[in-house]
Amino acid sequence: MTIKYLDKDNNEVFLNYTTDKEEANGQHVLIIPIYNDKLLFTQHDIRGIEFPGGKIEQNESSLAAAERELNEETGAVATELHYIAQYYVARQNLPSFYKDVYVAHIDYLENKGDYLETNGPKLYRKVTDIPEQQQSFLIKDTAILKCLERVIELGYYK
Repeated sequence: MTIKYLDKDNNEVFLNYTTDKEEANGQHVLIIPIYNDKLLFTQHDIRGIEFPGGKIEQNESSLAAAERELNEETGAVATELHYIAQYYVARQNLPSFYKDVYVAHIDYLENKGDYLETNGPKLYRKVTDIPEQQQSFLIKDTAILKCLERVIELGYYK
C-alpha cells in the first residue's frame, strides 16, 4: 500500500511501509527512537526539535547510517533497530530522494561533548508535548507522523 500526498512545498511524497525482510536502499535515514517509555528527539541548531536522521555516506549501509546518525545526534546506543518504512520525495527544484525509516529501542544515552549540528537529546512522551515554537517543520511532516502512527500500530510504542 502506498500513501501519496503533497508536502508543504507541493512535492509529491510516496510512503510505503516495510519490514526487516526488505532491503533498505534510500539515500537518507530517519530514526524514531524509544528510550524509557518516551520518544527520543534531537534539537537541530536551526530547524528545532525533530527525530534524528541524515544522509547515508558512501559505502555505508542504511542500517549503519541509522546507528551512526542516532549516536551522533543524541548519544543513543540502540539495542535493536527495525526497518518500518521508506518514502520518496519527488522534488520539483531539487534532487528527489528516498528516506529509510527505522524504529529503535535505546539501551542507554552516552554523554557527548559534541552532538554535531544538534544540541543533543530531548525526551517527550508525545510530539504534541513539544512546545510549538520549538518544533522543526520536519516533525509536522505527514510521512513522519504516519511512520510514528505505524510504530504505535506495530506495538513498539504505546
